Amino acid sequence: MVLKRVLAYGRKALCRSLRMISTRTQSGELFPGFVITAADTVVDVGCGPAQPCVFAGNLGADVVAVDIDAGVIEQANQTMQRVPARSFRAFVSDSNPLPLPDESATVVVAQEVMEHVDDPVRFLAELVRIGRPGARYLISVPDPASESLMQAVAPPWYFQKPGHIHIFERAELDRLARSAGLEIEKRVSYGFYWSMWWTLRWTTGLHYAPGSAEPPPPVLGHWDHTWQALLATQEGREAVQALDKAIPKSQVLMARKAA
Repeated sequence: MVLKRVLAYGRKALCRSLRMISTRTQSGELFPGFVITAADTVVDVGCGPAQPCVFAGNLGADVVAVDIDAGVIEQANQTMQRVPARSFRAFVSDSNPLPLPDESATVVVAQEVMEHVDDPVRFLAELVRIGRPGARYLISVPDPASESLMQAVAPPWYFQKPGHIHIFERAELDRLARSAGLEIEKRVSYGFYWSMWWTLRWTTGLHYAPGSAEPPPPVLGHWDHTWQALLATQEGREAVQALDKAIPKSQVLMARKAA
């Protein structure tokens, strides 16, 4: 149960981080440079708290959510009742295989999922199978730099099934995507803030969730103050840009299936 909560917190943190660096909803950018329109059929694999589903649904897209956790899918169904999506479907599935027909999606999103699956090659093959020719993909996994930090402080079970059972070196992730039939259009590394947040969070021994209404542990409060001080100066902002590349929380691929 503890691991399940931690993984959910991690997914929420990722989505919060994506929103922080995304532009306005009106632009249709789920992630900078990754645009969704009302004409799209968006499949969010490992949907977690379903922020991409809500984002795409608010644009009027056809939305499909997939997650291995039945409770997550139940929550996604409830959340999407308030969203003006063109249509919405949700499936409980381990994605092996995905319960969707060939070439049914124009956009496929898989955020912080591949590190959990038994067979990443098979998983990517399923993502590619459901994409139409020319479909666009937004795939993210934890960066090895941040994973090495957390290996020093996180409990061993965090890196055991169903936790992070794979750590993808950057070149390896690119190779896997290309071997599956994807053309990588852009690679982004980001999230130094979250690399440090999670490293410090493990040291508290508490299962504190990002964005919780409860007061954060003191060390996390101090980190937030330090972060704001960094961003308040030009030198600090430049340092953050460099640190986002050096110790990113996640690596993101924007890719396309060959037409």
